[in-house]
Amino acid sequence: MSICHIAKSIARGRVTAPPSKSYAHRLLLAAFLSGKRTVIDNIDLSKDILATIGCIRALGGEVNTEVNKAIISGKEADTNSDHPGEVLPCAESGSTLRFMIPVALALRGCAVFTGTAKLFSRGIGEYEKIFASQGINYEIGEGFIKVRGELRSGTFTIDGTTSSQYITGLLFTLPLLNGESKIIITLPVQSRPYIEITLDVLRNAGITAGFNGNELTIPGGQHYNLPDCRVEGDWSNAAFLEFFNHIGGDVTVEGLNPDSLQGDKIYRQHFNSLDSGFCTIDIGNCIDLGPVLFTMAAIKHGARFVNTARLRIKESDRIADIISELEKIGSHTVTDSNSVVIEPAPQATLKALEGRGITFSSHNDHRLAMSLTALASIFGGSIEGCEAVAKSFPRFFEQIKGLNIGVYHE
Repeated sequence: MSICHIAKSIARGRVTAPPSKSYAHRLLLAAFLSGKRTVIDNIDLSKDILATIGCIRALGGEVNTEVNKAIISGKEADTNSDHPGEVLPCAESGSTLRFMIPVALALRGCAVFTGTAKLFSRGIGEYEKIFASQGINYEIGEGFIKVRGELRSGTFTIDGTTSSQYITGLLFTLPLLNGESKIIITLPVQSRPYIEITLDVLRNAGITAGFNGNELTIPGGQHYNLPDCRVEGDWSNAAFLEFFNHIGGDVTVEGLNPDSLQGDKIYRQHFNSLDSGFCTIDIGNCIDLGPVLFTMAAIKHGARFVNTARLRIKESDRIADIISELEKIGSHTVTDSNSVVIEPAPQATLKALEGRGITFSSHNDHRLAMSLTALASIFGGSIEGCEAVAKSFPRFFEQIKGLNIGVYHE
């Protein structure tokens, strides 16, 4: 486990936002399904993106990577019933696992997915319901999931309060099947911006699918044709860079699309609310902002957050784990099943932390690691498990060094 020591320092300068992980996953998959040579520019080879690339290669796709670029060629389907099933290595990427399960069933009829214990603890509940209704065989063991069967078009009902990743997996797959399909999302629909990102990529790849209320209609028998493209900047990870502006810094983040469909671009509005006083913030459509918003609330005026339940089934328990770290600076919390109240840390306590060398744990969660790094820069401290940032933002520490933040790796 790596330890990063963060000096008391103030961030200043200009920096380019990293590429969007959400768009990159989807563009890679659309390029593979297009079955032709496609170039994707401005792509960051984080651990999650490497997991998706590994699964595409396992399904017969060719992926060559260069600096900030991926060249993908697809392969025709092979649903031979005697095929033992390809092994698709998902590492710790929930997006990769849930996007690839229906795709692998459509292209191969069987597959074995491997990954970490934490990944599989997050479950595939919505797919298990589909497997049961369509007679698809599956086995879940220690570090693997095996699936075998024919995924058929039809009507699929998905819980709107669960992960949008199930909906994305189906949206990529159903156009390949014969016959029209519908996805009915039970209300309320959370994380809708991620679904809109999926629909945006599908449109660019020549695929027809769309919302009518809370129902998605997907015609079958379609063909992918994604042109060469570029991944836009990542608003989710840009939030950690702009957090420095609210603790005395002066950072300009470039390369962000102001018209982006990414729901996490709302962080600027939420940061301003937290700066202004105690507030209530609904994070149902920006769940990945939870750790950084909790951290900012703890050093500002506090806040009440609602629609927080899904934070418990991320890379870490992002409620319990960030709370345990914020308690180290004197912040206290009140939680229930779907809300969290963060009480502000006393300013006297924060001042007393200067020079004490407080140590935080990332809990092997990239978003906790980045949130706590910004926090540590206020008074100096260390982050255990700082290597977790490689999951989504491998160059995070390199970039903040360029912004005058003192970082020393042990």
